[in-house]
Amino acid sequence: MLAEKLSSYRASGAIVVGLARGGMVTGFAVAHALALPLDVVVIKKIGSPFEPELAIGAVAPDKISVIDWRMAHRAGADEEHINEAISHQSSAIREKTFLYRKSKKPLDLKNKTVILVDDGAATGITMEAAIKWVRTKDAKNIIVALPVAPPDTVARIKPEVKDMVVLETPERLNSVGQFYQSFEQVEDAEVIRL
Repeated sequence: MLAEKLSSYRASGAIVVGLARGGMVTGFAVAHALALPLDVVVIKKIGSPFEPELAIGAVAPDKISVIDWRMAHRAGADEEHINEAISHQSSAIREKTFLYRKSKKPLDLKNKTVILVDDGAATGITMEAAIKWVRTKDAKNIIVALPVAPPDTVARIKPEVKDMVVLETPERLNSVGQFYQSFEQVEDAEVIRL
């Protein structure tokens, strides 16, 4: 369904970039349907010190980060926690990127239209980090494609990119998985295969 909404990019020379791990499954479906190349980017969340599942930021390759400082302060995270998390997550990103790529070089995004795809977004902080990273690669245009995201997340991200395609925008989004018939954990082996 996402590929249908992106049909104007079919065989256009754009590059689909899936956010690992879950976004690679969605990204593969989009890239395959639109006859476009697929690449991967590893983005890691920064959790709050007392509730690791609560995202207060995200890290992209090259130590690029996006921090929700208001949320971070509310959650009791100081600058030291954030800096340690960026360092730790940057190491994890390097390891996963090496694992996923093996010896393949990343696709050159310079002067290209890049379609960033994830399986959905709750807060959108990982997508914001991905957008910030793609900008450093001198992409011509950035398109964000998501099956599901709440309206406030869409409103925050949309002005940052050329276009944003979202299939469902529920007011209340408890988890991305609730919008899938099957939402199993995507394993590293599947990311490598895709």
